[in-house]
Amino acid sequence: MEVILREDVSNLGKSGELVKVKPGYARNYLLPRGLAYEATEGNKKRIQAEAKARVTRQAAEKAEAEGVAAKLSALAIRIAAKAGEENRLFGSITAQDIADALAQAGHPVDKRKIELEHPIKTLGFHAIPVRVHHEVQAEVKLTVVAE
Repeated sequence: MEVILREDVSNLGKSGELVKVKPGYARNYLLPRGLAYEATEGNKKRIQAEAKARVTRQAAEKAEAEGVAAKLSALAIRIAAKAGEENRLFGSITAQDIADALAQAGHPVDKRKIELEHPIKTLGFHAIPVRVHHEVQAEVKLTVVAE
């Protein structure tokens, strides 16, 4: 049986592809979950329209993300923390601390989008990568100063 995938299905194919599957798999799994349509002429046109809408939506999301990334890249934030000898912090600066500082600056960002390899434990300048979109990344300039 031929079906048109509506969403990506692992080990089968990507959205919009025409694939051949066993009738039971299509009838019992793909069709009831809305993952695929039968490969009729009407459904082929429907999938093409959905693909065009998806491409348009993704382009708009990427353009919006690039605008946000430009604003974040131009932003420089300061975080004050208690420090000891040799410019070492008593605690550390985490992604949550950076997200809070960005929110105070008027640019709320989810802490999971801040890509810190490890918490910051030293004073000074740090470039922090922020994943705004799966194709767009910004770099926020962070300065950690002693309290």
